[in-house]
Amino acid sequence: MNGMWNLIGFSHRTCATNPTSGLARCAPLPGGKFDPATWPNTGIGRINPDGSAGSCSSCHTRHRFSKAQAREPQTCGKCHLGPDHPQIEVYQESKHGILWEANKLRLNLEKDPWRPGVEYSAAPSCATCHMSATRTQGVTHDVGERISWTLRPAVSTKLNMVVFDDLSKEDRPDGAALPKVGDEVKGLDGVTRKVQQILTWQQRRERMQDVCTGCHANGQVAGFYQQFDDLVRLYNEKFGKPAAAIMAELYKANKLTPAPMDEKLEWIYYELWHHEGRRARHGASMSGPDYAWWHGIYEVAKSFYMEFLPEMKRVAGEPLASELMEKYVYTQPGHPLPQGGHDQGTIAENRGISLGWHKFICN
Repeated sequence: MNGMWNLIGFSHRTCATNPTSGLARCAPLPGGKFDPATWPNTGIGRINPDGSAGSCSSCHTRHRFSKAQAREPQTCGKCHLGPDHPQIEVYQESKHGILWEANKLRLNLEKDPWRPGVEYSAAPSCATCHMSATRTQGVTHDVGERISWTLRPAVSTKLNMVVFDDLSKEDRPDGAALPKVGDEVKGLDGVTRKVQQILTWQQRRERMQDVCTGCHANGQVAGFYQQFDDLVRLYNEKFGKPAAAIMAELYKANKLTPAPMDEKLEWIYYELWHHEGRRARHGASMSGPDYAWWHGIYEVAKSFYMEFLPEMKRVAGEPLASELMEKYVYTQPGHPLPQGGHDQGTIAENRGISLGWHKFICN
């Protein structure tokens, strides 16, 4: 993804670092002077002239530094919106978002503590699920602490978290080797630190489910997570992993140049996972059915079959194109139609209890 920002000419260090463009170089000029190209800004991860990071006013805006204002979903929506990560749009169409708007006067936004199922129960906001206290948890400013899937990359993985003695943290994909508490470990930044805590993806999920059960029954929470997991696995196995593997094979065969984003297929692939694939996964994560389906999996399938595969065949040529289709598409049980064609007989065979094109995409 860095290739995209380098091509455009920005360094995407944080969301909304610059109030005008939203994308900016965050580092100060030599001597610690302000750079008018990037200052003023309220980037949550900006690099300040003294070398420190972040800006509290990203969420607690001037001049009240209000907790109530930071708890509003629109605060997060400043950055978390748009075609590639439409969290605020997904939230607004969800039952949670609808109830929030309908029950503003019942939310006790000025209360401290502010716990779901205790001080309020009418509706949650982003802060409720990702940051706020519960009956058993304290407040956290690590918005990823309760997240068990990463929905950002081309292929989603479960995430374990390593917490170091200086309170810095690193995510490790599930399946990767984990250190033990007390181990001295070199971090991704090259600095060696002592491991203070390990949070597995299951423990992170339990923390989020603890928020859910402040208002919902255990069965409803379990059912939601089953549906969420099913959609992420559908995206991963049917579209994300095959597309990523095909791209890797094309680079290996020198069918694509090493230069980033200089060929049509790279742009198609980028939007397949970075826009459409993320929308589907985010829609499922926050119960936004329109984003999970019509703005999500439907768009993923359309791009995969109608744009990505045809362009891959053109770029690869024969016999490589046929080899890749056989290896990564035809052998996947969810892809019956591309091999047999789109004739009515094949569609009828896959119709099942739903329309053929629904089953075609959702198998």
